Amino acid sequence: AHGTNPASAVMAGFKVVPVKALADGSLDLDDLAAKAEKYKDTLAAFMITYPSTFGVFEDGVQKACKIIHDNGGQVYLDGANLNAQIGLTNPYICGGDVCHLNLHKTFSIPHGGGGPGVGPICVAEHLAPFLPGHPLVKTGGAQAVDAMAAAPWGSASILLISWAYIKMLGGKGLSESSKLALLNANYIAHRLKGHYTLRYKNVKNRVAHELLIDLGEFEKLSGLKVPDFAKRLQDYGFHPPTCSWPISTAMLIEPTESESLEELDRFCDAMIEIRKEVDEIASGAQPRDNNVLKNAPHPISVLACSDAEWNRPYSRQKAVYPLPYLHERKFWPTVSRIDDAYGDLNLMCECPPVEELAHHN
Repeated sequence: AHGTNPASAVMAGFKVVPVKALADGSLDLDDLAAKAEKYKDTLAAFMITYPSTFGVFEDGVQKACKIIHDNGGQVYLDGANLNAQIGLTNPYICGGDVCHLNLHKTFSIPHGGGGPGVGPICVAEHLAPFLPGHPLVKTGGAQAVDAMAAAPWGSASILLISWAYIKMLGGKGLSESSKLALLNANYIAHRLKGHYTLRYKNVKNRVAHELLIDLGEFEKLSGLKVPDFAKRLQDYGFHPPTCSWPISTAMLIEPTESESLEELDRFCDAMIEIRKEVDEIASGAQPRDNNVLKNAPHPISVLACSDAEWNRPYSRQKAVYPLPYLHERKFWPTVSRIDDAYGDLNLMCECPPVEELAHHN
C-alpha cells in the first residue's frame, strides 16, 4: 500500500501488522490468512492499494478481501491508483468497504507541493450510518462520528475541476483514459527492456499503470544511486519520477494518460542514453567520483564557467545537450547538485535576531 496508510493507522491508535509479499510482488495470501486468523479477535481493517504500488494488478485481491471479511475485519482500499480502474473495475468489485478517491491524479486536479489532496470518501452501505457529521452543516449518518474536516465537502473550487473533467470526458472517455494509462506504462516498460531491470510484472509480462525499475545493480557497477539518475534526468528536461519508493533502490514511473507518444519516446530516449553514460563509468571512460551523473544537473551557471574552472572529464556539450532534441527544447535546471538530506538532518532557524524585531516594532 502507500506509505501513508500505516502512518494513518498508527495515528488512529491501531497496531500495524505488515503482510509479506512474494518474489513477484504479489501478496502472500498464506501469510495474510495466518495473520488474519491470529488477530481475528481484534482485527479492524486491511489497507491495500489496487493496483499495488509495485505496479501490478493483484490477482488475489478478491480472495484477500474475503479472508479479512471472514475474520471480522473491514477492507480499506486506497484510491491512489484509481486511474487504472475507471471503467474497467471498481473498489466494490475488488471487495472494499471504504475507499477514498484521489482527485489529484484520476480526476485531473493539480497536485503540486503535496496538495491539495482532496476527494470523496466512499463506503459500503453497512458503514453509511457512521459517515462523519459536522457541527454546522447536516452531514453524516444516524451514528455519525465527529467531523473530519472544517469544510464538510472539501474545497469547492477544486471539486469543480473534477466535475468538469468527468462531464467533458463522459463514461467512454474516462474508460479510455484508464486504458491509455495502462498502455503508456507498458510502452515504457517495453522500450526500457534490456536497459533496466523491471522489478515486478504479472504472468503475462505486463505492468499496470506504473512500472518499477530497480537501479540497485548500478551502485556496485558504477557507484551510482537513485538520486544520480534523478538529477541527470533534469539535464534531459524531465522532472524525475518517484524515487526510492516503494523500494529504496528503485524508480517508480507513472506516465498516466496525459503524455503524448512523442513525450514518452523522449523520456525513454533519455533513460536509454543515461544507461549508456552509466556504461562509460563502468568501463572507466569516466571516473566514478567525477562524471556526468555525479555532477548533474548542469545549470547555465556551471556551463558559463571558464575553461580553467571546467575540471570535468566530459564536454559542456555532453553535459547539457546529450541528445539532439535538447537544442530545440531545453528546460534548464536553476541550481546544481545539493545535499538532499542535509536540510532534513540539520535544522536552520530563519528567524531574524531579537534586536531586529525590537527595532522594527
